[in-house]
Amino acid sequence: MTAAAPPMSTKALLTDVTTVRLRPRYEGSNICTWIGFKHVNYLVEEAVLVHFADSGAPARRLYEEHGLGLDIVALETRILHAFHMDDMAEAEVVPDTQDDDRTLGFRVTLRVERDGSVLKAVAAKVRVSLRADTYLPEVGEPPAEFVPFVVDRLGAEARTGELAPIRVQMPDGDEAAVLASLTDGRNAHAWKWNISYPYCHFTERLQMSGYLRLLEEAKDRFVLDRGISIKTLLDERKWIPVVPQSSVRVLDEAVMEEDLYSVYTVEEIFKDLTYTARMDCFVVRDGALTLTATGRITHGYAVIDNRSDWRLVPFDRRVLDALGAEQSGT
Repeated sequence: MTAAAPPMSTKALLTDVTTVRLRPRYEGSNICTWIGFKHVNYLVEEAVLVHFADSGAPARRLYEEHGLGLDIVALETRILHAFHMDDMAEAEVVPDTQDDDRTLGFRVTLRVERDGSVLKAVAAKVRVSLRADTYLPEVGEPPAEFVPFVVDRLGAEARTGELAPIRVQMPDGDEAAVLASLTDGRNAHAWKWNISYPYCHFTERLQMSGYLRLLEEAKDRFVLDRGISIKTLLDERKWIPVVPQSSVRVLDEAVMEEDLYSVYTVEEIFKDLTYTARMDCFVVRDGALTLTATGRITHGYAVIDNRSDWRLVPFDRRVLDALGAEQSGT
């Protein structure tokens, strides 16, 4: 007979430091052997999940025994050194929960070995909510120590001040009119997408990794619309996009099969080397567009020197003109 698991406690979760070795997934090596920013963020997510498990509160047990969904609701990541296929990362997770917040906070550092030296490759901040499940019947009260971090709806801690939900009145007309209203007066591209099952978890909610995939797709759609698609610059110049920084914050819930309107807006170009863009995601609620998540990403370009090396290059006039062109929507 299997012994019963001990009662869950937040002591280790809030105080212990977890160190784990992780390898980026093969799927993330899209160009040569470099790992894209999305899969670097997946390593951060996996490190946090290991910390929960090692602290006696694995995501499966939280949900099956207590009806609590482990949701990453904020993720801010700086990439200092690129990851390659087959790299082994050492991830360190340090609790960083604030007394006045309803989320569990963590700082995650990823290190990688290069030429005999161990380098700090990634620094990330993560915030986690425990979402009380309402899809299936109630399972009773959660453990008392976890109650301060339990929410009935994602984004509960961000509904005041500058992060209060934004609601935009739906314009009269068809989809094209909605997209036009979202890009009007902005250097932006927008599109509508129906939230599909593979992007969701805990039965119906769009999860953080889904938003990361959308943030990656937003860049792809934007540059395609501006005539400098990823493949165009690869074929003509061997240029690839690189990401030194990204962030996503969940402000409300988005549910499977809802229509999601995403807007990608170029905000600033810095010294012809990088540009920062914002992604805002809306769903339709009670006849209005409601902001469910916002994110930012910094992009640059690198030229492929050979199968293992690349170097940053400045934007030329063609790229600068494309980044500053007229807005559109699809």
